[in-house]
Amino acid sequence: MTALTSCGSGSEPAADGTVTLKFLVDNGQGAVDMAKAMTDAFMQANPKIKIETETRPAGSEGDNIVKTRLSTGDMSDVFLYNSGSLLQALNPSQTLVDLTGDPVLQNVQKDFLPVVTQGDHAYGVPAGTAMGGGILYNRKVYDKLGLKVPTTWDEFMANNDKIKAAGITPVLSTFKDTWTSQLFVLGDYYNVQAAVPNFAADYTAGKAKFATTPAALAGFQHLADVKAKGYLNEGFGSATADQGMKLLIEGKGAHYPMLSAQVPPLVASMPQAATDVGFFGIPGTDPAKNGATIWEPAGIYIPKTTKNLDAAKKFLAFVASPAAADAISKAVQPAGPYRIQGAKLPDNAVQVAKDLQTYIDKGATAPALEFVSPVKGPSLEQITVAVGSGLTPAAEGAAQYDKDVEKQAKQLGLAGW
Repeated sequence: MTALTSCGSGSEPAADGTVTLKFLVDNGQGAVDMAKAMTDAFMQANPKIKIETETRPAGSEGDNIVKTRLSTGDMSDVFLYNSGSLLQALNPSQTLVDLTGDPVLQNVQKDFLPVVTQGDHAYGVPAGTAMGGGILYNRKVYDKLGLKVPTTWDEFMANNDKIKAAGITPVLSTFKDTWTSQLFVLGDYYNVQAAVPNFAADYTAGKAKFATTPAALAGFQHLADVKAKGYLNEGFGSATADQGMKLLIEGKGAHYPMLSAQVPPLVASMPQAATDVGFFGIPGTDPAKNGATIWEPAGIYIPKTTKNLDAAKKFLAFVASPAAADAISKAVQPAGPYRIQGAKLPDNAVQVAKDLQTYIDKGATAPALEFVSPVKGPSLEQITVAVGSGLTPAAEGAAQYDKDVEKQAKQLGLAGW
């Protein structure tokens, strides 16, 4: 990987007809490994196209680099970036190549397209896998106690009662890492959308609130309920995500509200994580509408400034193919399903990825709210820690979050606020 440099938007083909594409990715190890797997496989199949990968920082610093390079016409030929609301901030209709109706998208699952779409125009292909946000659970504990995966919240709480009676911690919380406290709220969005299909649009327009929408308030109530029932681990306020995962894998805790992506990195040191940990979506009230919230993969996009459009499209078509998924799976253990028709999880995929695949195959998923609305208040993790610790009532926490969201929506200049 080369360091980030100002390299313009591509070059003319070399004398021998070779085209060089520049590919910008973030510097996280997973992204770097995925990019290498994809580009190596692509170059092997397309010897006349060379891809030079460069890296940028992750987070807000990386966001600013992407925006600056797009606005100055200095973006690489193809680049990896978030799907969902962060993509909208790039003003894609002005800066990115429109792929609507292009054969590049023919293998992309239709459910993915909304998170790379602005207006009616699609701009990217999925890179890597989706991940689930819901409940990781210990399958051996479930087998031992004869429990079934719950399809309603009441069934989940009944399972927790049996687990507690068996002397095992029913629900793990790890509030030292404050971000982990958000999963009962963020992972519940599938149920919000099932109950209130227009919630994301109304919420973005300032019309719908968490505190006054019972389905949206439920996530905060879940946090309060598991604390009030005494289901949490001792020392939950000072526990870390790593400690939570270890307790879950060892069967000392039965449930952990978490992202499926936490599992693959632990397989090397705790091989049983691959088979002993399963995933289910946060249960709602209606078993017939049971599903799961997913965090969609990032996208790969082409800026309008590229001088190598044909080669760039060829690369994106490869990225959105089963061959690319196979290449990635050999290098990076998938944390969830690919969003590409015909792409299959490897036989040795972790159980959480296989469980998530079942929800996708049933069409029982919704993207997390942050993929369909740009509004996410910065203080959510502090509010959810307070609710989950029994310090703030659920309804009060939801109302606090509505105020937090209002500040952010006004900063974004959204209509209706």
